Amino acid sequence: MGSHDFVNSHSIFANVYSYMGRPLTRDADAADVFVIGLPYDLGTSGRSGTRGGPGGIRAASANLRWEERRWPWDFNVFDRIRVADYGDLEFSTGNHEALFGQVESHYGELLAAGKQVLSFGGDHFVTLPLLRAHHKQYGPLAMIHFDAHTDTYKEDDAVYNHGCMFYHAPREGIIDAGKSIQIGIRTEYTESRHEFEVVSAAAANDMSAAAIVERIRQRVADSPCYLTFDIDCLDPAYAPGTGTPVAGGLTSDRALKIIRGLQGINLVGMDLVEVAPCYDHAEITSLAGATLGLEMLYLLGANRGP
Repeated sequence: MGSHDFVNSHSIFANVYSYMGRPLTRDADAADVFVIGLPYDLGTSGRSGTRGGPGGIRAASANLRWEERRWPWDFNVFDRIRVADYGDLEFSTGNHEALFGQVESHYGELLAAGKQVLSFGGDHFVTLPLLRAHHKQYGPLAMIHFDAHTDTYKEDDAVYNHGCMFYHAPREGIIDAGKSIQIGIRTEYTESRHEFEVVSAAAANDMSAAAIVERIRQRVADSPCYLTFDIDCLDPAYAPGTGTPVAGGLTSDRALKIIRGLQGINLVGMDLVEVAPCYDHAEITSLAGATLGLEMLYLLGANRGP
């Protein structure tokens, strides 16, 4: 390495290009886990702007770089797993199918090579093509879903809508609704319309984090599991920068404790979506997204062991 080459930086203000200062590369041999941005918000039904999510999360992650390890973990995740930033997938503006093609191509190659991916949206619709890609590699998936909305709404006249993914996914055989659970829901839902177990925000806020984790473990068991986190699961006090904020959500502390408690679950894919920096204040939402993403990486590190 030359004296002027870039290295992983602990700086919170210099060379803020990648998530957590990880190397920028698309070489599948360079890492065990790749971070990929999906700057897509064409499925948005509320306020647009989540196309800026990946960039906002990366920028906010600089505030987390100075720690040698993320508290309260007892190891540095980057000593256990090689993590690289793959950059953002590109697609023609307004061309939904182009995004699907990009996901199928890039994720297909990485997953087939035994890599894992942490994805940053973008609106929540991106989870549908992500689930399809992971299903091709792992078969039917259990799902852990954090959100204010169930996203099980039938949209006959709006196929590309960020509220219909989990209506379509079970019907496509991608996820097993009987092994899936939703946490933080606080908008209209009727359990008879779907088989997902629901822990509403009102219930979750009255339960201990450990009790919620136990509900999750009982539901997903040892199935290959996909974790999707819509930032509007958090109360707007902790995540104002999102397209469809709903009062009465989880605190960032409670969400982090739940995520941290998922050690040992067979996580095969993860995403964090719906961060909209244009509505944020003091990077509150982007920082929450960056921190939750880091906790997810620590889960992978903990599952792999020393």
